[in-house]
Amino acid sequence: MNWWKKLVIFLSEVKTELKKSTWPSWNEVKGTTAVVIVTSFIFAFFLWIVDLMIQRVVGGIMTFFAA
Repeated sequence: MNWWKKLVIFLSEVKTELKKSTWPSWNEVKGTTAVVIVTSFIFAFFLWIVDLMIQRVVGGIMTFFAA
């Protein structure tokens, strides 16, 4: 079997499998997108606070041993 026939069979099987899939509604897509955006902001804020604390600790250690 040549590569062209294999490709046609593969694409036919992909089409069949995609018909079996369930796709989310528009409201589900909007809801999950909002959750992802809010969660990203929460984690960004948390990591910003942790970064500030680590920066102060390391800065304090550096000044302690530099003096």
